[in-house]
Amino acid sequence: MINKKVNSVKEALQGIEDNMTILLGGFGLCGIPENSIAELVKKGTKNLTCISNNAGVDDFGLGLLLQQKQVKKMISSYVGENAEFERQMLSGELDVELIPQGTLAERCRAAQAGIPAFFTPAGFGTEVAEGKETREFNGKMHVMEHAFKADYSIVKAWKGDEAGNLIFKGTARNFNPCMCGAAKITIAEVEELVPAGTLDPNQVHIPGILIQRIFQGEKFEKRIEQRTVRQH
Repeated sequence: MINKKVNSVKEALQGIEDNMTILLGGFGLCGIPENSIAELVKKGTKNLTCISNNAGVDDFGLGLLLQQKQVKKMISSYVGENAEFERQMLSGELDVELIPQGTLAERCRAAQAGIPAFFTPAGFGTEVAEGKETREFNGKMHVMEHAFKADYSIVKAWKGDEAGNLIFKGTARNFNPCMCGAAKITIAEVEELVPAGTLDPNQVHIPGILIQRIFQGEKFEKRIEQRTVRQH
């Protein structure tokens, strides 16, 4: 069995260079590859095109890359709680492509499955459909969307083994699974890395065939984006 384990985040991100396109898993601050994002900031890699549901918050997640002006283009479905993202978008400093959330997920899944394009009704009749091929199916108009073409995909899982098999926990099982295998190289950072053969195959969400590199993160803050508590 092929061992996909690398010893550090620095080793895991070898080969990521300026001007590349990267898929990054997570939803808000849930299930984001914290260690990898911090390493990209440290490396100073710039002019990146980042594909992610949103860009975290101002001082955490992808917001850290935005602060350092390392992102050339964001492809997302949600501007969200990130004021710097909003500022850069409105000022024209950052190229932004907003995509319906389901379409974003399906463009990832299509890339994972090797499907070059697909038709969806989402966005027809809006700016989303401008310049795109449209076609009628069963009396309803659809827009053709292309699968993403990314150099690297970086995901975060709860547990993985040295062969790259992954288990996601709770809501962190969001955009992470459909981004696995959706780029030329997929990197997985995990909270716990175990020997191959340790995981129950019935519990595995993503098989190791879709992962090229895996490492255990040193620490995870797991910040809460919006804390809501009940009043007593």
